[in-house]
Amino acid sequence: MMVLSISAAKLQRPMARTRLLVSCGTALPRPQRITAAKKCMRSLSLVRAQWPPLLLGADKCRTELFAARCPKAYPDRFVTFTEPWWERINEPGYSQFQADQIARAHEAGARGLKILKTLGLYLRERISEGPLVKVDDRRFDPMWEACGSLNMPVAIHVSDPEAFFLPIDRFNERFEELNEHPDWSFYRGDFPSNAEILEARNRVLARHPKTQFIMLHVGNNAENLTYVAECIDRFPNMHVEIAARIGELGRQLRSARKFFDKYQDRIMFGTDASPNGKDTPQQLFNDQMYEIYFRFLETEDEYFDYAPSRLPPQGRWRIYGLGLPDGILKKVYYENAARLLQINLSPVS
Repeated sequence: MMVLSISAAKLQRPMARTRLLVSCGTALPRPQRITAAKKCMRSLSLVRAQWPPLLLGADKCRTELFAARCPKAYPDRFVTFTEPWWERINEPGYSQFQADQIARAHEAGARGLKILKTLGLYLRERISEGPLVKVDDRRFDPMWEACGSLNMPVAIHVSDPEAFFLPIDRFNERFEELNEHPDWSFYRGDFPSNAEILEARNRVLARHPKTQFIMLHVGNNAENLTYVAECIDRFPNMHVEIAARIGELGRQLRSARKFFDKYQDRIMFGTDASPNGKDTPQQLFNDQMYEIYFRFLETEDEYFDYAPSRLPPQGRWRIYGLGLPDGILKKVYYENAARLLQINLSPVS
């Protein structure tokens, strides 16, 4: 599950300042999500809440339950995004059923739709068997249209880094990561290329111009900002967030700085952090992770670790700070997300 958190954060270091954050992306494990949400909130020793975290990704049929229970645990601290009901894709009338479910979730309190890479890399015609279902499959058109008509943004993650689609050999810059997690590789089998998945996604954007799409993880192509920029220029309904991609952004300093300057109205803050797990230390929910994000965005520091880990988890490189001005930081930290999600916020003084 992904969490959009709205918080005032203060760093206990020379660059200390209070920040209002709308963070697109904190992963809560599916089992016992209410408990995980509470643990997530307790872990926010660095982020001092002034505005409520917004929770994205409640399961289709559990949207009502989650939306009802979270306010009881933390009044006014959660807003849910729903997910599609993939298991019914082969049932007669699925397209209209799914569109109706979006409307039902909206009535129950959902503010948007979350698409995991189930679509594009895992969902098959017989759920787990048969050909992969393409991202631009026409069966989902009513779902995209329903989101547009209800002003529900779609937070979408349909692919992974380019290295995950290449052979796991000495030429792969993320060899150690993939050697440790071979199941993360999409090189063999009938998987499409990263480029094919992204082009299918782009066809969805083109067909549904009234629906707003938040492309998670810098559009699933943080290594190629030229391509991401071309997509943003082409599609006015496309936005990006930076969760779990500062490792890629921070090693292309000049390109990333120009990207943030040009698209400052279309970029959102995110971490993809989880309160549990050690497989991805760059996404482990703790103070050190937030410090690295703030250091990357706010300072001009050079050659520092992109994760609070003894060994670099994604590749053996370090990153450089962008040193963004306050005007851009405010947009990335909260203004862009607040505008898209129609959240009424007051800046932190």
